[in-house]
Amino acid sequence: MDSVEKGAATSVSNPRGRPSRGRPPKLQRNSRGGQGRGVEKPPHLAALILARGGSKGIPLKNIKHLAGVPLIGWVLRAALDSGVFQSVWVSTDHDDIENVAKQFGAQVHRRSSEASKDSSTSLDAIIEFLNYHNEVDIVGNIQATSPCLHPTDLQKVAEMIREEGYDSVFSVVRRHQFRWGEIQKGVREMTEPLNLNPAKRPRRQDWDGELYENGSFYFAKRHLIEMGYLQGGKMAYYEMRAEHSVDIDVDIDWPIAEQRVLRFGYFGKEKLKEIKLFVCNIDGCLTNGHIYVSGDQKEIISYDIKDAIGISLLKKSGIEVRLISERACSKQTLSSLKLDCKMEVSVPDKLAVVDEWRKEMGLCWKEVAYLGNEVSDEECLKKVGLSGVPADACAAAQKAVGYICKSSGGRGALREFAEHVFLLMEKVINSCQK
Repeated sequence: MDSVEKGAATSVSNPRGRPSRGRPPKLQRNSRGGQGRGVEKPPHLAALILARGGSKGIPLKNIKHLAGVPLIGWVLRAALDSGVFQSVWVSTDHDDIENVAKQFGAQVHRRSSEASKDSSTSLDAIIEFLNYHNEVDIVGNIQATSPCLHPTDLQKVAEMIREEGYDSVFSVVRRHQFRWGEIQKGVREMTEPLNLNPAKRPRRQDWDGELYENGSFYFAKRHLIEMGYLQGGKMAYYEMRAEHSVDIDVDIDWPIAEQRVLRFGYFGKEKLKEIKLFVCNIDGCLTNGHIYVSGDQKEIISYDIKDAIGISLLKKSGIEVRLISERACSKQTLSSLKLDCKMEVSVPDKLAVVDEWRKEMGLCWKEVAYLGNEVSDEECLKKVGLSGVPADACAAAQKAVGYICKSSGGRGALREFAEHVFLLMEKVINSCQK
């Protein structure tokens, strides 16, 4: 294995040429057969997300933003927060996917061109990965297209492998669907029931349904994979909740998938809190960042009426809205917008001002939402409970954020982020009522 970069969050394995399909020599380890000295180590369980760049359906689908987060980010967050993997990897052939994987804290295996063809299978890519990672004993192959995966699912499966001795475990979902045989000319002229008696159709509550693979994950021990299997040996399924069983390969209607993720997705270890303060950077968020100067040297700015409505909706829901800028904006110009918000301009340290506002209102950081777009917003974005940036925000701000808008600054980004806040607050309220 060629290490391009060092460090848990940035190491890269880079196969050179076509990888061998045979098993490479095992490294000498203290974890088997009492080799060497030291305490026996548990088997190395690695999470592996396959994310090829050449998706034919949706270009670069694996990093397309779903509910403000790159698609692959949802499963990486769940895998890392589960705490059951000794390493979390993304196997890819694309630079942009590699950058997103590192941003979320995963390690990267640079897939060879041989394992990146349209005809290449998942098993090809997994075997290639193992050929360069002798330390790995068990692979948890997690599908990037399953954004509603939760850490608890992965924790239970790891226990099945490690404690109950299963060689392979895969995810399924229960469905209550009646199946019928396909009509084929010259072969079968009539359809036939496959899993029911039409004369005694069961009610849903009287039928257990059937189990279907949902593709969220496949865990298998090394020896099985090297024999060409992801399922085999002492084998078991893990039944996922139906609401967590979302597959973007199937749910091609992206907006519907986003609604499912916002309602049932995993948002991190810390529980969401109700937002009480919404802070927005003025230049590049409320406005598009353009400044016009009139003949008499007066400053002119523009904003989108959708964003003004967004501010109004936030205030009507009981959320305090405040505006901030490091630039010496004209307060007279801002007042003419009639947004009725407290604002602070010429701010050299935005974090200090927002912290003062937070303390003044008696809030914790988790009760604050922040929409920013510049390097000067980075610390605030990292600190608050909910953070967002417009689509055209700088790279540093995008890396620090939890939600990236589809809209640009001054073009509806504030309204979009406000809608995101409302959806998550509904999630908070629903969880409190359970």
